[in-house]
Amino acid sequence: MKTRAFIAGCSGTELTPDEVAFFKEADPWGFILFRRNVDSPEQVRALCASLRDAVGRADAPILIDQEGGRVQRMGPPHWPKYPSGSTYGRLHANDPLVQREITRLGARLIAHDLRSVGITVDCLPVLDVPSPGAHDIIGDRAYGQTPSRVAVLGRAAAEGLLAGGVLPVVKHMPGHGRAGADSHLALPVVEASREELERHDFAPFRMLTDMPLAMTAHVVYTALDPEHPATTSRVVMEEIVRGHIGYDGLVMTDDLSMHALSGSFRDRTEAAFAAGCDMALHCNGNMEEMSAVAEAAPILSGEGLRRANAALARITHDPEPLDPVDARARLDSALAMIA
Repeated sequence: MKTRAFIAGCSGTELTPDEVAFFKEADPWGFILFRRNVDSPEQVRALCASLRDAVGRADAPILIDQEGGRVQRMGPPHWPKYPSGSTYGRLHANDPLVQREITRLGARLIAHDLRSVGITVDCLPVLDVPSPGAHDIIGDRAYGQTPSRVAVLGRAAAEGLLAGGVLPVVKHMPGHGRAGADSHLALPVVEASREELERHDFAPFRMLTDMPLAMTAHVVYTALDPEHPATTSRVVMEEIVRGHIGYDGLVMTDDLSMHALSGSFRDRTEAAFAAGCDMALHCNGNMEEMSAVAEAAPILSGEGLRRANAALARITHDPEPLDPVDARARLDSALAMIA
């Protein structure tokens, strides 16, 4: 069996017989969980084991969006709430070292939560830099309002995850912060100049090119490619992501079921790979859509396979020691000082 270059979702808190059969046959590289898949620690742990059993790979990556704030798939009563990215950015603004260390601590705690149930990849950090007038889909998910602040705190979060044995995914490359629409619902079109994009939007990604995984933005940048969003634009992938930004890690699409994209799921998948993406991401667990993505996704090979293996090699099996009770108390104490 050869692994296919896609990441799949599932429909509920346990796999159906049809899902087991599909995953065994299609052999996706990894999986992604959402709130519909989460009930209790024991249930999530069992689901992760079932997903890996279905493909026969104990190291199959399992992803989740666990940012904190508005985007947190695992929450009370079994897991604590975490602050949004902007909360860290408001912490002791006159002391960037405190901001950095507390951001790292928050991500290290998230890694502890995820690893304890078998999740090995977190779609964090958000490296998008908001711009005035943009849609609030990024909003308080951003660590700050400047590329340097976003990059510093984004790196702190990524390092906290890595220290806990969880891979970070930098998103949404090459930048969603200027978008005037929510790409879940519509296709954002950004008309800024290339010079402004390079100076502002792309800058944080250039500072984190050593990270193992990245997720694309379903955003059109008219100065680069007025016809295609970054996910399906060979110009953006070659000239910006691999060129100007200089990123050589694994690039996955944002969710192919989002309404920013058009065409059939086969068309979307083929277009993403033709543009230069390494991995297709499909999240909603719809079997008909997943089947079309699986049929269009290539066998993982060549540069994509190299990048995927390099990413998995970054997962430490000896996480940095952590006392979660003490660490949470330190995090809460620091956050309590925000006015």
